[in-house]
Amino acid sequence: MKKITFLIFIMSSVLGFAQQVVIQDFDTPATYTFAGFEGLGSATIEADPVSGGTRLNGLRLVSVSTGNPWQGAEVIQSATSAKYKLTTDKTMKVDVYATQAFTMLAKVEVGGPNSAASQSYTTPNQWQTLTFNFTQALDGTTVANGIYEKVVFFPNWKATNDGFGTPANFTVHVDNVTSENGVTPPIAAPTTAAPTPPNRPAADVKSIFSNAYAPVAVLGYAGSDNDNTYDTTWCGATTTLVSIEGNDTNRITGLGCEGIAFLAGRFDAAGFTRLHIDIWTATPTQDKSFNFKFSNWNGTTGETNAYEYSATNANVLTSGSEGTWIPIDIPFSALNCINTPPGNACPSVSDFAQFVITSDLGTVYYDNLYLHKNTLGVSSFETSKIKMYPNPATTNFTIEAQEAVEKVAVYNMLGQEVISQNTNSQQVTIDITTLQVGIYVVKATINGAVSTSRIIKE
Repeated sequence: MKKITFLIFIMSSVLGFAQQVVIQDFDTPATYTFAGFEGLGSATIEADPVSGGTRLNGLRLVSVSTGNPWQGAEVIQSATSAKYKLTTDKTMKVDVYATQAFTMLAKVEVGGPNSAASQSYTTPNQWQTLTFNFTQALDGTTVANGIYEKVVFFPNWKATNDGFGTPANFTVHVDNVTSENGVTPPIAAPTTAAPTPPNRPAADVKSIFSNAYAPVAVLGYAGSDNDNTYDTTWCGATTTLVSIEGNDTNRITGLGCEGIAFLAGRFDAAGFTRLHIDIWTATPTQDKSFNFKFSNWNGTTGETNAYEYSATNANVLTSGSEGTWIPIDIPFSALNCINTPPGNACPSVSDFAQFVITSDLGTVYYDNLYLHKNTLGVSSFETSKIKMYPNPATTNFTIEAQEAVEKVAVYNMLGQEVISQNTNSQQVTIDITTLQVGIYVVKATINGAVSTSRIIKE
């Protein structure tokens, strides 16, 4: 009887603890993406470096003395892949092979607070399993608590755990990244696309991201390019291009901080009077903030001053606005000039090179990020043989065309869509009784082509 009781106790103990499994073994390319950064010699997928070794593929990092001390490589799990669960058990095991002894810092990001831990490799030219305990909270991070998508490896960490050491020339192989298996819940997403911006003259817009306007530069999402990207490595969040109702939209996960760099399209912002961005989040906006800044380099190789704004419940980030598109269209004068010597006038806006977002909203979608001059390009209805009457109007107006009008949209002077009506008739009447007195832009879609005019509401 005692033996049976003891056996049940053992089985209960085993079942009471979740098992660690290999989350990433680098043998299935569809399960991950990877990139080196900050001067790492290279990051590649290579076979087992041991002659006759039975391992398949692993991640190979080449540390070089000419790179930054914090050079490294990141590995991001794909959307459908297993994730690193570091909630109760906050340890991760990693098989490492290197050509010399060294100390490696591992950092987990996206899915929980950033957290870093270190371990020393002591067996040159042999495989060694390192166990990282993410209660260490090194490099200015905190204790891990979440289901993580990204792990980052830094090969030049000091054994004293007080920072990065002098970079050296050596090679590191990483394989079999192991932790508890976490399943990331689906990321909430908008079901409708962001409002379509109004027709503005091309010369009156400096667009960072929008399908409606040509961008100042073609930007990518690769972590290895910090000059022209929507996803810089010097911020911990991750930006991904997604499609919402066929419209390109950027999704940021892990905010935090995200940087956009457009050095190939640095521009002079003089004369641009307003900033616009549409954002969407499922996170409750009560007591939250969405902050951003333009970084001005003033013809140098780095920031000399910046212009920032904090969207909160006190201004445009209305409490309870989660789950809807939040249009932010503010005067450029509302941005505060920072990093300027006390008593000096704010420097010019001649060389904008970066846009930085910081927020505690976790996951944010954004679209239509641009500066503009608050002007509207008007394609006359007459050129498209479209009639609109009466104008001015008080309660409604009518559009007549020679072909069926598929859609009518009305925008206020902030570029916000206030009426959207799908139609299929050559004569359409639009009710505007709820609109305030003012000037509005009317867009009519016929055979996929959009014609624009203005109407006055009295």
